[in-house]
Amino acid sequence: MSMTSESGQFDARWQRVLQDVASQDWPAGCLYVVATPIGNLADLSPRALYALQKADLIAAEDTRSSRVLLNAWGIETPLMAAHRHNEAQAAATLLRHLEQGQRIALISDAGAPAVSDPGGRIVSEVRAAGHSVRVIPGPSAVIAALMGSGATSDENPAFVFAGFAPQKAVARQTWLKTWCAVPAAIILFESPHRVRSTVNDIAAIAGNERPVTIAREMTKRFEQIATMPAAQLADWFAQDSQRILGEFVLIVHEAATQETAALGEEAEQIVAAMLSTHSVKDTARLLAAFSGLPRDVLYAKALQLKQQGEDAQD
Repeated sequence: MSMTSESGQFDARWQRVLQDVASQDWPAGCLYVVATPIGNLADLSPRALYALQKADLIAAEDTRSSRVLLNAWGIETPLMAAHRHNEAQAAATLLRHLEQGQRIALISDAGAPAVSDPGGRIVSEVRAAGHSVRVIPGPSAVIAALMGSGATSDENPAFVFAGFAPQKAVARQTWLKTWCAVPAAIILFESPHRVRSTVNDIAAIAGNERPVTIAREMTKRFEQIATMPAAQLADWFAQDSQRILGEFVLIVHEAATQETAALGEEAEQIVAAMLSTHSVKDTARLLAAFSGLPRDVLYAKALQLKQQGEDAQD
């Protein structure tokens, strides 16, 4: 099959999808909360694309940043600013548009509005005024990092999103003590200017053996996901100056349970041996069946040993 015919078939399928989306219910006088790409412009969903085209007005956290996305997709819907400094005023303006029966799309710079981004107040006031709110889900740095971390499992799916860590050292350390005591994976955002200080604090507070995942530049060209014991984080950054660049999601894996602590040297050797012929997932599954230990505990240990082996080869 030629590239031309393949392209033609894709275009035809894309048009059918858009036609199906257009035939769905798009009520007037409604606020559409639309998730947008976190880096890769191709991650905009067909529903999100249609919602932005169908809207009479788009309320954006930063109109300049959003214009890049809209221009890429040929969306000419008017924009207005709705950020943390004018959210009350923006909400009042949007309510007037909704009362006139207009469709309003709410977006942030990237990802899901109202999730560690402006928009929550607007959504609350729109709902309180009796207008409909519809969600167009899509890209999320939190979920993307979690998907690539192995920090949760179907047996233990718990995680908590903590947002950005405080900037001041003492406040950040107090904050981390609270969050790292939660019996779940903890997800936080951090800037390149403070990420090394934050991971040092994590090691000091959560313990050197606590697994931590670093997810940087998610969905972008230099995306990178690495999981290691907290004690190795400082060296990981020191090994490559490029690793400090970009936007970061940090995941502090759940603290070791008594069962994890009971994994002695012999058990670790068995896990390491199985990893030579089995995947991390299969190693955890098989050992759980024979040992009776929780699969998620064994998965975390297998993932840690696999990462240590890969680092040793680099």
